[in-house]
Amino acid sequence: MSSDPSQQAAERVINLDGIKRRLPHRYPFLLIDRVVDYSPGEWLRAVKNISANEPWAAGHFPDRAIMPGVLLVEAMAQACGLLAFVTDEARADTEMPSEAPLFYLVGVDDARFKQPVEPGDSPHMVASLERVVRGIWLFKARVELNDRLVASAGIRCTMRTM
Repeated sequence: MSSDPSQQAAERVINLDGIKRRLPHRYPFLLIDRVVDYSPGEWLRAVKNISANEPWAAGHFPDRAIMPGVLLVEAMAQACGLLAFVTDEARADTEMPSEAPLFYLVGVDDARFKQPVEPGDSPHMVASLERVVRGIWLFKARVELNDRLVASAGIRCTMRTM
């Protein structure tokens, strides 16, 4: 990695193509638009730009579109999966292998929702790796909007090769 701090920051961004190489999700279930920063084995910060054209916006709820809580949990889980990928890549000291593993969600603990997310918002998903125990990756995750907590949960996933 470069010793120039501005170059290091640029290397810690993952664009949509990089996300698609790591996650199997596609529209409408890909809920991360960009990783804005990360530290392998520690934390990752990603963003989702919410549009009025989201598939859920017309029906949840018609008079005031609010992003469903289950999709907030899924967005947190995808951020955790991306953190697991970059951590695994850093341990291997290589780019993503041609046959990438899948990270499966195996548990959600203590999910809490504090405020709604609506079209026009750009929430940040923040994932922190707590530990890996017998193949289960344990994370703390949260959704932030304008530096305020929107949602939080404990996320558990496991890695499987295809």
